[in-house]
Amino acid sequence: MNRKHLIPPALLGAILLSAGAAGAEEAKLSATVGVASDYVFRGVSQTDEGPFVFGTVNVTAGALYFGAGAETVDFGNSIDAEYDLWAGWTPKVGEVQLNLAVVRYGYLNTPAGVDIDTVELKAGASLPVGGGSVGATIAWSDDFFGSGDGGTYFEVNGSSAPLHGWTIGGAIGQQQIAVGGDYSTWNLGASHALGPVTLDLRYHDTDAHDRGDIFGARAVATLTAAF
Repeated sequence: MNRKHLIPPALLGAILLSAGAAGAEEAKLSATVGVASDYVFRGVSQTDEGPFVFGTVNVTAGALYFGAGAETVDFGNSIDAEYDLWAGWTPKVGEVQLNLAVVRYGYLNTPAGVDIDTVELKAGASLPVGGGSVGATIAWSDDFFGSGDGGTYFEVNGSSAPLHGWTIGGAIGQQQIAVGGDYSTWNLGASHALGPVTLDLRYHDTDAHDRGDIFGARAVATLTAAF
């Protein structure tokens, strides 16, 4: 089902107001490239448990950011790549860092009659605790990956930096799908940064193993270079 996806007026107004304030801010460009042993999205393999490569570009100006990314996927059909577009606003309220964003997930070489492109609205908040942080995120779509109905994802997360260059973090989330098929997911891992290169080792799992191997537990290694 094709639908028009619109940014809510309140969010659009806030972004435009912030854009005006950020006009005097110098725009900064950053990019990443990487490879991983599996592409896991909310606990589910997007590459049939195989490796993938990815890249992103991001522009920040004050509290605003805009970006794009691409990655290889394998859904067992002709779809072989995903591309993502996003824009967001990161105001701060006291010690709380907010993140309000809109993200579009698109797919290349989709079979005839298949439309899984999705737009999500996201809202997150994080609070520094010691050398790390705790936070929560909610994401909502009115047409969740071709389901023809809505989907909402809730997550709580946390991280800590016990040693220089090391970060330990994890998250617990639940994907709710209006047409049915809700499931919970969680991950825990550690990453180590050495200059512009970061190695992340992470364990992912869900409570939906009966839906196939792509919902099963897995350990994932990711190597990312930032520029």
